[in-house]
Amino acid sequence: MAWSSTSLKLLWFILPLLLVAGFVVVTGPQASIYNWLPFSHYLRTLNNGSSTSTLVNQKDDAPNVTFSSVAQKRCSKLEKLEAGLAKARAAILKENKNWNNQTEDEYIPHGPMYLNATAFHRSYLEMEKKFKVYVYKEGEPPVFHFGPCKHTYAIEGYFIHAMEISKFRTSDPNKAHVYFLPMSVTMLTQFIYVRDSHEWGLMKNTALDYVNVISNKYPYWNRSLGADHFILACHDWGPEISFAIPYLYKNSIRALCNANTSEKFNPTKDVPIPEIHLPYGTTEGLLGGPPPSERPVLVFFAGGLHGPIRPILLQHWENKDKDVQIHKYLPKGISYYDMIKKSKYCICPSGYEVASPRMVEGIYMGCVPVLIKDNYVIPFSDVLNWNTFSVIIPVKDIPNLKKILLDIPQEKYLEMQKRGIQIRKHFEVNSPPKRYDVFHMILHSIWLRRLNVRIRDVDES
Repeated sequence: MAWSSTSLKLLWFILPLLLVAGFVVVTGPQASIYNWLPFSHYLRTLNNGSSTSTLVNQKDDAPNVTFSSVAQKRCSKLEKLEAGLAKARAAILKENKNWNNQTEDEYIPHGPMYLNATAFHRSYLEMEKKFKVYVYKEGEPPVFHFGPCKHTYAIEGYFIHAMEISKFRTSDPNKAHVYFLPMSVTMLTQFIYVRDSHEWGLMKNTALDYVNVISNKYPYWNRSLGADHFILACHDWGPEISFAIPYLYKNSIRALCNANTSEKFNPTKDVPIPEIHLPYGTTEGLLGGPPPSERPVLVFFAGGLHGPIRPILLQHWENKDKDVQIHKYLPKGISYYDMIKKSKYCICPSGYEVASPRMVEGIYMGCVPVLIKDNYVIPFSDVLNWNTFSVIIPVKDIPNLKKILLDIPQEKYLEMQKRGIQIRKHFEVNSPPKRYDVFHMILHSIWLRRLNVRIRDVDES
């Protein structure tokens, strides 16, 4: 059986980030495609009480699973769900071979900004047709069903609200492909955490109690031990809160701004999401900027000495070069956003945590992001080719920052700047959400991960 280059690109698109499950039969020529993947992943099936894995260059720490009797009685409904997902997978593969993108879509992804534009488009359309999310009703505001809609962690409140009014939401949990735990970690820190106590117990117990409530009331958590459940957290403490619930951290889809692999972020199942600072709760005044010819500053950064990277950056470049505008504090009378709009490149270094709103600010305002981060999984990197519209520099190359940027040909800079504007829609916050915006891109990343998990019942094994 021969594989076309198009087929290989499609499988490269779907598989490398995902928990892949029993619908894949790795035999003969199909097995060879795993050699094309850019990094390791699991092949895993949740199979009537046990999680069995085929190892692909990575240790499998997935726990054993035990189904409840209630879950077994629901197997026919479960089989229908899985059959629908199987059809979606087949449609993506089939259409990727023959599809000419001649549709009436208002937007058709295309260009080098995408790893595989055709596969992404087909997958997105399948998501729109099939994907259903059940939002657990349990829990009371302000910690549940509520979240911040302004400032740095605004994506938490925005997503919770958008999800609860979304067409993807279903009121019938038996029809859901995934289950959303509508908890805001930011609200946990504001209403449960005792300031300066350094005590995590109350917050972790609140999260654990919530999972205990829904797992005792519904069969769905126990059916998969959380593998088809997801949370979303932008606060830096999101990963730590998830550790209070072992199956949440090991099995569930965690959509996190703090997507740090050194802090157990697992890109095979977790979703990196962008940190978006909304001073007034909307993107008004944040979108757009002057053309490249009206950007006299080579590169800009302003920010405090948070974390290990920024002190190195300021040590080498603060007040050292007029073309490299690096500041701990902006001079009086200088606008932060005006500086972004005057600059060709904007530095996005990690602080105490890897996420930073500067990346999206650069994309919003036409300033090419310069990512200086270690162990960071970039948002939507399952779809977007970040190398085509950003510059990624390892920490060790900070002393060579100016040379690296000046060595980029003008033509390439203009291409990156243009492409950043073209993909900006994927990071925009809209109320109500619009197709292909940040809400739908987050949901698509979750869809991809669910697409490659199969929950099997006893009659199938």
